[in-house]
Amino acid sequence: MFSLQQKNLFNAFIASVPLSLSVVPWGILCGTLGIQAGLSPFQSQLMSLAVFAGSAQLAGLAIFMAGAGWLSLINTTIMVNVRHLLYSATYKEYILPMPFYKRFCFAFLLTDEMFALTEENTKRTGAFDYTYAMTVGLTFYIFWNIATFIGIYAANYFKNIDSLGFDFAIAATFIAMLIPMLKQKIMIIVTVITAVLCLILEMIHFKNALLISAIVGMFVGSMLTDKQGYIND
Repeated sequence: MFSLQQKNLFNAFIASVPLSLSVVPWGILCGTLGIQAGLSPFQSQLMSLAVFAGSAQLAGLAIFMAGAGWLSLINTTIMVNVRHLLYSATYKEYILPMPFYKRFCFAFLLTDEMFALTEENTKRTGAFDYTYAMTVGLTFYIFWNIATFIGIYAANYFKNIDSLGFDFAIAATFIAMLIPMLKQKIMIIVTVITAVLCLILEMIHFKNALLISAIVGMFVGSMLTDKQGYIND
């Protein structure tokens, strides 16, 4: 018979597999673009091993290939990953009392997918499970680096892999994480407002449309939260 902890580990792994598979095209794209950007196979793999941030890696490679400076690279990386501040704040009370090495590992493996699955598990069980979170994070880490390795190898055969639509995996993954979380009226309202605003700003070629839309969405969510009638269905 399996112990309770072993069952939790198994459940975390099983929950991680679908989303892990969905980011494989994304990881392949990162590995291939790394080679096409002029990085060595070792450097391309090291980027996924050490950075482990899909959107930031793709943005960084695009900037690198465009010949932009380090300031643009750093600024873009910060803007792309600023949402992780909110993720971190969510688990602050659970993580801060832990030893440094546990906090470091949690911060390194904290991704959108890990946050979504861990938050769902926390709400379902009523308690934050560090082991569950780390199992989810490590599963994504392994899948991501395997996908990167495949992409590095595929770079010799696909010279224009970015034209195959692999980057759609980014949008598909976020949609797959978002839809199951839309269980309350306030979440649906904020999501619709943010999406519509982002679409409008993109259509008029407004800079930082996604960032502005996210800020407006958070502001609207904060205002609606103060009105009890919007919290429950």
